[in-house]
Amino acid sequence: MTAPGSTAAPDGADERLLRASPLRKLLGRPELGSVVGAVAVFVFFALVADSFLQTSSIGTVLYAASTIGIMAAPVALLMIGGEFDLSVGVMVTSSALVSSMFSYQMTANVWVGVFVSLLVTLGFGAFNGFMLTHTKLPSFIITLGTFLMLTGLNLGFTKLISGTVSTKAIGDMEGFASARKVFASYLTLGDVELKVTILWWAALVAIATWILIRTRFGNWIFAVGGEADAARAVGVPVVRTKIGLYLGVAFAAWVSGQHLLFSYDVVQSGEGVGNELTYIIAAVIGGCLITGGYGSAIGAAVGAIIFGMTSKGIVYAEWDPDWFKFFLGAMLLLATLLNAWVRKRAEATT
Repeated sequence: MTAPGSTAAPDGADERLLRASPLRKLLGRPELGSVVGAVAVFVFFALVADSFLQTSSIGTVLYAASTIGIMAAPVALLMIGGEFDLSVGVMVTSSALVSSMFSYQMTANVWVGVFVSLLVTLGFGAFNGFMLTHTKLPSFIITLGTFLMLTGLNLGFTKLISGTVSTKAIGDMEGFASARKVFASYLTLGDVELKVTILWWAALVAIATWILIRTRFGNWIFAVGGEADAARAVGVPVVRTKIGLYLGVAFAAWVSGQHLLFSYDVVQSGEGVGNELTYIIAAVIGGCLITGGYGSAIGAAVGAIIFGMTSKGIVYAEWDPDWFKFFLGAMLLLATLLNAWVRKRAEATT
């Protein structure tokens, strides 16, 4: 039997070579459900909050989305690869703390601290990947352990070095101004203020999408997320792929950490706890499966946009911010149900 919307295969032809109909391609996109959800959220807040449609609100919503989206893109790739990272929220704070404290204590140009932080943060990612692939423990356990260790290290080292739970100000140090331009500057276009994080977010989503769609490494990600043992049997370097995914998450954590530092000059050592769930939820809303092997970076970006619209839309509607968690849970459930329905429809047309 031939699927609806497709052309019957001639005798002896391989059906895998048939051109899929536009409807079939659309239903097969993992981000379809999140796009529908984003449109619904936009229309809802456009109706209940007058200031939501003001041009000045665009930059605010996009900035809120970008701070989540920077992390959601590599987290989505990691989830497609079948793994989690519960340490990434505090890893962002660790990255900022290393930059700040190294620069202050060594009285060095802050760019030295920035690059030391990059190496240290990548080391955290490599540790997660190495422990996962060599101990065979679930990523939930590995990264939960890293989460607890980093939480303790952040607080312990900050108190040991600074005497308080926050770092010393480094705003007057050499290199701070140029680093702020890279990680925390903004551009004003009319009434819209666009933070540089939006550019970082767009770049990371573009790179992640290119990796998934156009590279061999992208094929490896889907393969190890679908069935790691089968992927290994056909020559996929499972260990290298998973370590690479954790390094990608660590790099994004470094970017987010530098933005945190150069936006506020000082860093509170207890920040970041709980943010890892936000990044994972954004990826799930964007169409990534908990079981791995399915999803997209674009979907995670749309999930981040939904977060941005909801968090700021509630403020513009002048509601109690506590309602945000309710909307978050509702969006997660609805998006998961919608994504499951879309996948069933796509499979029914194959």
